[in-house]
Amino acid sequence: MPVENEIAKVILDSAFRVHRALGPGLLESVYELALAHELQKRELRVARQVPVPIEYDGLTFDQGFRADLIVEDRVIVELKSVETVQPVHKKQLLTHLKLSGCRLGLLINFGEALLKDGITRVVNNLEE
Repeated sequence: MPVENEIAKVILDSAFRVHRALGPGLLESVYELALAHELQKRELRVARQVPVPIEYDGLTFDQGFRADLIVEDRVIVELKSVETVQPVHKKQLLTHLKLSGCRLGLLINFGEALLKDGITRVVNNLEE
């Protein structure tokens, strides 16, 4: 099993813990802080609001996008706190994976009453 899947299990367990404690309806930044804290308690390396460079037409742009969380330099976690995740959010995460070289992304919507309904797994060349 790829190591990304093991990391994802810890991320999701941590996200459920945060959602149980805080409930839905807060700002994404609050969930980002709480989830990063929970992951660090579990001794995972977490970077918040990571600028990821992109290359275009022979140029490198230092900040193509900002990843909400990158865990262990392998898994991108994009956080939402919205009524409904839109298809564009999944497309954006896939593009972020391709640009960053990461193979697994988790889109977690803390706005859902049941967090399990707000989790989307997006892969980029990750063997299952």
